[in-house]
Amino acid sequence: MDEALDSLVHQTYRDFEVVAINDGSTDSTVSRLAAWANRESRIRVIDIEPAGIVTAINTAAANARGDLLVRMDADDISAPQRLEKQVSLLQEHPGLAACGTQVRYFPRSVVRDGARRYEAWINSVNTPTEIERDLFVECPIPHPTLAIRRHAFEEVGGYRETGWPEDYDLVLRLWKAGWQLGKVPEVLFHWREGSDRLSRNDPRYSEGAFRECKVHFLSARTCNRPVVICGAGPVGKAFARALQNKGHTIAAFVDLDPRKIGQTIHGAPVIKRAGIGAFPDAYFLAAVASAQARQEIRQYLSDTGLREIEEFCAVA
Repeated sequence: MDEALDSLVHQTYRDFEVVAINDGSTDSTVSRLAAWANRESRIRVIDIEPAGIVTAINTAAANARGDLLVRMDADDISAPQRLEKQVSLLQEHPGLAACGTQVRYFPRSVVRDGARRYEAWINSVNTPTEIERDLFVECPIPHPTLAIRRHAFEEVGGYRETGWPEDYDLVLRLWKAGWQLGKVPEVLFHWREGSDRLSRNDPRYSEGAFRECKVHFLSARTCNRPVVICGAGPVGKAFARALQNKGHTIAAFVDLDPRKIGQTIHGAPVIKRAGIGAFPDAYFLAAVASAQARQEIRQYLSDTGLREIEEFCAVA
């Protein structure tokens, strides 16, 4: 917490306040926050009964006095120019509802391969076009880096309890409402890694919860058209089940494995790539675990004349 607050009070952008929510802590948090507030007038502390992250951040937003809301967790570190560059980006691009920054996990000694791959992916998705393109791969805005216009936040109803990630839910509601999202293409946030992170332990951030969130919002993209899933492996099958449970029709699976061609999975045939022309009214999903395979599917579908976002998207 002390490192996080120290990184904020030393920002090059000075016109801000820190609303620190004490969510019913039982350790030294209360006294440490009080000490910070006594020596730094921009820090306000609000004590609430234990209620969880959604209530805590909605409480912070309700008590904040600015037109721009910025997220940060208590164990991370913001680079000195983080706020300055995020404010500048939003001022220069009024069509953006919100923006994030690139990140770097620390301490590097505990950052595993999966987190490093995620870090590399999230730092490669920066422009509004790239963010929309990859919106259903994963949440493209790292939550602790979020800076959002208050009126956009309030327009979509703030954070809500859904059983899936509250940050992803907010980002997808912004997209559904027609807002664009951006990112400062610099590492301005140091994201602490560790086994005790909420995202590592809470079922709201499990793979299944993310999938349910994606399926909930996919209807806005598929427009209730039949769905063709490119990938007949575990990822594709899991998405098929989740989509069917929500009333979507799976028209076919597409796969390269000759052993799968001709099989029927969840009531839908497995076909070769060359057969996708038989489904002119379908929406296509790239549902594969491999980033390389995802890119190959994107390229193939684009080469056939399908338009990404309008007629197909990647969901994993």
